[in-house]
Amino acid sequence: MGVCWGPVVRVLVLQAAWALGGGQVRYSVPEEAKAGTVVGRLAQDLGLEAGEPEARRLRLVAQGRRASVEVSGASGALVVSSRLDREELCGKSAPCALRLEVLVERPLRVFHVELEVTDINDNAPLFPAARRNLSIAEFTSLPGSRFPLEGASDADVGANAQLSYTLSPSEYFRIEEEESNSRSKSLFLVLAKPLDRETVPVHRLLLTARDGGRPSLTGTVELVISVLDVNDNAPQFNRSVYNVLLPEDALEGTLVARVSATDPDLGIYGEVIYEIDTFVPPSASDVFSIDAKSGEMRLTGALDFETVTFYDLHVKATDQGNPPLSGHCKVVVEVVDVNDNAPEVWVTSLSVPVPEDAAVGTVVALLSVSDRDSGANGRVRCAVWPAAPFGLVATFAGSYSLVLREALDRERVPEYEVEVRAEDGGAPPLRASRGVRVPVSDVNDNAPAFAQAVYTVLARENNAAGAELARLWARDPDEAGNGRVSYSVAEGGGGGAAAAAGVGWRAASSYVSVDAESGRLWALQPLDYEELQVLQFEVRAVDAGEPPLCGNATVQLFVVDENDNAPALLAPAGGGPGPGAAGSSASGPGSSGALWAWAAWGAPAGQVVAKIRAVDADSGYNAWLRYELWEPRGKGPFRVGLYSGEVSTARALEEADGPRQRLVIVVRDHGEPARSATATLSVSLVEGGEAALAAAGSSSSSSSSSSGAGLRPAAGAEGGAAAAAAAAAAATNVWLVVAICAVSSLFLLAVVLYGASRWAPRAAVLSGRGPATLVCASEVGSWSYSQRQSRSLCVADGAGKSDLMVFSPNFPLPPPPGPAAKETQPEPPALLDTVVDCIPRP
Repeated sequence: MGVCWGPVVRVLVLQAAWALGGGQVRYSVPEEAKAGTVVGRLAQDLGLEAGEPEARRLRLVAQGRRASVEVSGASGALVVSSRLDREELCGKSAPCALRLEVLVERPLRVFHVELEVTDINDNAPLFPAARRNLSIAEFTSLPGSRFPLEGASDADVGANAQLSYTLSPSEYFRIEEEESNSRSKSLFLVLAKPLDRETVPVHRLLLTARDGGRPSLTGTVELVISVLDVNDNAPQFNRSVYNVLLPEDALEGTLVARVSATDPDLGIYGEVIYEIDTFVPPSASDVFSIDAKSGEMRLTGALDFETVTFYDLHVKATDQGNPPLSGHCKVVVEVVDVNDNAPEVWVTSLSVPVPEDAAVGTVVALLSVSDRDSGANGRVRCAVWPAAPFGLVATFAGSYSLVLREALDRERVPEYEVEVRAEDGGAPPLRASRGVRVPVSDVNDNAPAFAQAVYTVLARENNAAGAELARLWARDPDEAGNGRVSYSVAEGGGGGAAAAAGVGWRAASSYVSVDAESGRLWALQPLDYEELQVLQFEVRAVDAGEPPLCGNATVQLFVVDENDNAPALLAPAGGGPGPGAAGSSASGPGSSGALWAWAAWGAPAGQVVAKIRAVDADSGYNAWLRYELWEPRGKGPFRVGLYSGEVSTARALEEADGPRQRLVIVVRDHGEPARSATATLSVSLVEGGEAALAAAGSSSSSSSSSSGAGLRPAAGAEGGAAAAAAAAAAATNVWLVVAICAVSSLFLLAVVLYGASRWAPRAAVLSGRGPATLVCASEVGSWSYSQRQSRSLCVADGAGKSDLMVFSPNFPLPPPPGPAAKETQPEPPALLDTVVDCIPRP
């Protein structure tokens, strides 16, 4: 392995140059100087010019340490190249000098440079720990006791490392410094005042170290001083004397008192043991004992008030310290005499039953109370339970009266169980009681009351006589005869067509009756809707008391219509609306009839020939009529409006149809089951002029009738021939026919207008999908082709108001007509489903 001789030769050369040169330059620079700071003009101080080549060839050689300085090649100055930290370079050594060697080549020369790094105050005092825990015993440490502390250190040197200490304000401690042979000072925590753990268990202080720099820096440490406990406190009772009252009949094991002593010391120094130190009298040791841990004093024997009335017991509490400390208290037990005689209560007089209308203050019973004890034990207080409606009034010592305090109500409480309670003044008090039974007799103070003020009853017409309609019940809370109720019907009225007209008014008692005992409401006769729609009356309930009391209820009996009337045909009033005219073989309504009319040959389809009129005494769907052509069946020359009853041509009339057509028309209602009537219409087919003349003649004949019905008997074949001859004779004067027709038409128009103004209903019921219309004491007309009926509501005398109720029928709508009818079925008027109040006018 080869040996490298180059470095060795260089070191030898440097040592030789140092020995030959022997020159030295000294510089000083503060630590933490910034990089680039000029330390000294090295080239100039070495005798070299800045511009000479030798100055540019200076090299710095450090001896073992990082120099942190360098030689500027341009100026030859010694400048700071990196951070200078005196503490890092020299620690606590002072002064801090760095030895540098400067090498100049060509010729080789060595210069010695010494650089001193001066200290600045850049380090604060530092304690070994941020917190220091100390433990000092209370009271055993006397004032002036010193406890050494570890001081702070400062990395700086000189005045920057001179430390002074201060302590946060405390009345118990202060800080002291002491010079020692060593370079550092000794630091002590001095006790200025005795410690008491029970007052302040822990002291927290702040120790501050401050150096001598400008500006000065500080460091702190927290001193946590725990005060150690010593047995310096004796147990203390919360009371010095315990006064106890104890009845002489107290059982063994009864808690007499619970004494309690506290010791603020810790550990065994605070554990307390109890004992009874002295018994007065000495026999008390057999009567009382105390639990050493809890301090509970209990009875271990029997007490006797007649033997000993007071006990004095001295109790000691001792802690477990060494030596132990103790505290004392006294327990005074007073034996209380026992109340062993209970009061006695007697009832000397009793007045029952008490009527429920008895006046307040009525005396019900006399009582006597006594107690064989004396003093407070013999003083007796009395009370009655429940507190109402009776009370006690003291008459004299030991005597009381049981009196009525409030009004009685037998229906609410029929009987009272009163308890008279007596209590003496003993401790504890003894009690006695005596029960008194007080029944309440009834008086007739309640009138019968119905469950409802108004009863609404529905009854179908044609019901059987004696059928039960409803059961009414009135309650009377009284008893016996005072609560026995009998029922009767007060006079009322029925509402119907006859009643509305003021004809045939009948009392309610002629329709219904009520059973006097059961309140069963039953019909005396079958009801007829067409005669009576609403029956309103009062039912009276009367008790058997003295004087009797009564109550009333209003009954509204609505008769529900049944389909018991068949349609009735009416004779035509005047000529038909078309070119033909109709006549009838009857002068009034009936189940069937023969009618006749004229029609001209060649009359177009849809020409009205006649109109069939019919009425139904029923109402609602039962009176809604429809018309059907029964004969001839098939496709004949005529048809009938399903709901209008108009007979019109189904096609143009031809001579092939013959001189006469016989039509059988059936009129049906919508009831269940449906009822019907049959009309036979004979239609004579004539020439156009003859038909007009026949119509004019019919109009003249109708105008001369006193009833305005225009009825003419049906004619046979001879009658038809005579009419045809008359028509042929009149055809010769066309102008005469025109004049007659014009006069007849004007007269017919006048008759129609007069009839419309006279027969128009005085009041109408609006129906449909809107609000219900109030109808009072007025006519209600049925819908088309139903007989007009007077609908009214008759109420009993003196009634404040009445109700009008119209019920929806339980029948389905009729089926729509077939195609042959070629008419749109009209919707029947809606029925009122609303109950409205009707206030009659005075």
